[in-house]
Amino acid sequence: MKKLVLSMCILCALTSFSQKQAEVNLELHDGNIIKGTASFNDIDLTTPYGKLVIPVNKVGNIKIGYGKDKSASDKAISYIKLLSGSNNDEVRKSAYADLVKMGIKALAALEDHFADPKNIVESEYTGDFTVDNAYEEIKTNNNITDGSNPEDVVTIDNSYTMGGTYNFTKLDVKTEYGTLNIPKEKIKSIDIFISTGGSGEQIFKLMGNKNISGNQNGGWYKTGITLKAGQKFSMTATGEITLASLSNAIYKPDGSTKASGATDYTGGDYDGASTYATYGMLVYKIGEASYDNLKAGAKFSGTAKTSGMLYLSVYETVFNANNKGSYNVKVTVNK
Repeated sequence: MKKLVLSMCILCALTSFSQKQAEVNLELHDGNIIKGTASFNDIDLTTPYGKLVIPVNKVGNIKIGYGKDKSASDKAISYIKLLSGSNNDEVRKSAYADLVKMGIKALAALEDHFADPKNIVESEYTGDFTVDNAYEEIKTNNNITDGSNPEDVVTIDNSYTMGGTYNFTKLDVKTEYGTLNIPKEKIKSIDIFISTGGSGEQIFKLMGNKNISGNQNGGWYKTGITLKAGQKFSMTATGEITLASLSNAIYKPDGSTKASGATDYTGGDYDGASTYATYGMLVYKIGEASYDNLKAGAKFSGTAKTSGMLYLSVYETVFNANNKGSYNVKVTVNK
């Protein structure tokens, strides 16, 4: 018995040690946003090619798919058959209500139904209780867009994505109002941020098709570096980004640019005199709530004016997902 108790204690200690505290930003299917902290082990993702264990500090976002559950699909199929085959309006009404009540658990069966050519038939029914209407109502009720996926999709290193099944049932989030236990099926996406803190040197990759200051959905890169007011830090940046929003002109981190097809770069705030950022320039802010676009350019050295998280972006007021290229940014923080 003593050996068993000791083994359990060691297991618990190892589990606790492997967990990491992270700031999280949850978007729920009902449209609510929840911010707080949560504990994570590394992310277990089951893919069609095998199981991956992804270090949680490499993960920036997880989009939760609506999943595929055989028992739920079998149940949904029974309602779909009633909606497709019955001419009794009361029967259809009941089946419609039951299907909509299932919510996102019915989506996989509905999409399989629409994908089968034999289900594309003319119907004499003209009422409201149809498979199509149930499908649209479920999507509307659960904030499901056309880009939604049955798989969970993990974004790694702010650049790569991998689809599969993230094996968890609920997430315990500590908020200013207490700890909330949120079931997986209620969550649409999870932004994960693990602070590295301290001093030293780190390298980050800003993507032209995401990390643009005008992008309201993930435009600012969370570095994980927490600065203190008065702390000195520096940055150097290299690379090229093509901004589709600006006639496909090619930019460098200092804001210098050349037109598509040109050979020479022009412009760029080389002397550092201007306090305002120019298009294509590397910019930063301290703190998520800050509205600043403080210019960094290709080479920067300065002192934090306030305490908070360091965020990086590429300055442009309009976001276009067709942008290309990237900047590599090296950040050095002094003690």
